[in-house]
Amino acid sequence: MNVFRILGDLSHLLAMILLLGKIWRSKSCKGISGKSQILFALVFTTRYLDLFTNFISVYNTVMKVVFLLCAYVTVYMIYGKFRKTFDIENDTFRLEFLLVPVIGLSFLENYSFTPLEILWTFSIYLESVAILPQLFMISKTGEAETITTHYLFFLGLYRVLYLANWIRRYQTENFYDQIAVVSGVVQTIFYCDFFYLYVTKVLKGKKLSLPMPV
Repeated sequence: MNVFRILGDLSHLLAMILLLGKIWRSKSCKGISGKSQILFALVFTTRYLDLFTNFISVYNTVMKVVFLLCAYVTVYMIYGKFRKTFDIENDTFRLEFLLVPVIGLSFLENYSFTPLEILWTFSIYLESVAILPQLFMISKTGEAETITTHYLFFLGLYRVLYLANWIRRYQTENFYDQIAVVSGVVQTIFYCDFFYLYVTKVLKGKKLSLPMPV
């Protein structure tokens, strides 16, 4: 554990709380990709199966449980409680375009050909692309609500902080997880354009808007 890991976890948690708060206060799921949230719930489910077999620390266990609860509550709000406000017409990203290659890669590139290890690897690969349906939805509608952009910012910040965590661990522990690092870099790259728009528009009080696709 180091400061970058802790800050990364807190940034991730804050992103999820912001999203849940936005849905609950507005009683609306407008602008939120349900498909991205399903993918994130799948990420946590397949990654935290060791919750029942491997105790690391109270902090680790609590964070796993909280992330799982937040993920599934979010999915319930989108597809259950506030489903009438869900923008299904714009949440049209084809999930099979992500799931099929991620499943295949998980079987080809992993550290151990065991069920738990393959599922953990699957979760790492899937997390790197799980935000794409949300970014696709924003590009399709041409804009995003301010609170949604804050959610995306802290989600991206979590990945940046985790990159710093891996660098720190390599320096102090000589630890290097190639699968996690490469996937984290890929995920961070997806956020780069958004970070630029967030700094140049949202932080200046402007609404984040994108050119509508032709």
